[in-house]
Amino acid sequence: MNRVDPPQRVLLGPGPSDVAPSVLRALGAPTLGHLDPKTLEIMGELATALRAIFETQNPWTLAISGTGTSGMEATLVNLIEPGDRVLVAVHGYFGARLADIAKRVGGDVTVVEQEWGRPSDPAQLRAAAAGRKFKVLAAVHAETSTGVRQELAPLAALADELGALFVADAVTSLGCLPVGVDRARVDAVYSCSQKGLSCTSGLSPVTFSPRAVDAIKRRKQPVSSFYLDVPLLERYWHGDHLYHHTACSNLFAALHEATRLVLEEGLEARFARHARLSKALVAGLEALGLELLVPASDRLPQLLAVKIPDGVDDVKVRKALLEQYSIEIGGGLGPFKGKLWRIGLMGSGATPRNVLLALSALAAVLATSGFRARGEPIAAAGAALAS
Repeated sequence: MNRVDPPQRVLLGPGPSDVAPSVLRALGAPTLGHLDPKTLEIMGELATALRAIFETQNPWTLAISGTGTSGMEATLVNLIEPGDRVLVAVHGYFGARLADIAKRVGGDVTVVEQEWGRPSDPAQLRAAAAGRKFKVLAAVHAETSTGVRQELAPLAALADELGALFVADAVTSLGCLPVGVDRARVDAVYSCSQKGLSCTSGLSPVTFSPRAVDAIKRRKQPVSSFYLDVPLLERYWHGDHLYHHTACSNLFAALHEATRLVLEEGLEARFARHARLSKALVAGLEALGLELLVPASDRLPQLLAVKIPDGVDDVKVRKALLEQYSIEIGGGLGPFKGKLWRIGLMGSGATPRNVLLALSALAAVLATSGFRARGEPIAAAGAALAS
């Protein structure tokens, strides 16, 4: 068996993002037991940091052992009991996954489909509710499949009308965009460690409002998943630390360092950095002659969905970027497979260097595919960075 020696990549896809050196060093720290006093201390500090980044005072804030999908499933399996009415806004691949999991845990699910590439319309959701009460209203804040941003406050107001708990997917927004859990009045939010927080994958930050906690405590049936039972996880994290599962101290240490870097930079400065660099990347892509899927008003700064020009082979371009420049970008999902590239500037990967590197490499690869650039992408991006 050969030694594993991964190549150095520039991760500019929909996730994971580049990991800061200090986070990798934290990941390589000595392994501790999952009940070691130092592990518990790290967990306590990590929960405090996550509250600050979520912008919430929720006591039930922790990181689940698993990827963002584990956070999605944990949120739904704890809040939904068989027969509960659930209204799901679907405007992309991960909204559809929300609906799928809600059905699997026994919810009576009403799905409201929106054209992919546009946010969901609260009026359409209200019409689909047809005057009925719902247990949960769920939506994706930052749709990873399309680069669409969904405003949360209007959906929180709709949830109030429906008597529903409001669940939001912040997998691609946390650390890049304001989530503002308390300000937007979101009852349950889940995210991941490997995108805007620029850690490795393996943890899913979650937070539950007092209303959500009350609903969980008033369940008629036990949570059907032991591993994702949030009251048990909460007891391990913040109660008497009763053993629940063998959590990984190395992952906790790495996410602790990643969140420390976020707070050291400051949330407003971090959000401004993502917005500024996205503006530069958009300027360069448009100078190349490429078109973006999402209008500027609904577009995520940290993840751009770029339409693939006619006659250009999706896979060949991404393969050339990977093999010739060691750059990873993402392809399209669902109906956009083969029709979109997804280019991410998240966390530690959101740098001027990566903007210029992505544009110069993409321009070179497209030129070999017979695509003629409309203008000078580097000059356009440089002008945007200087403005």
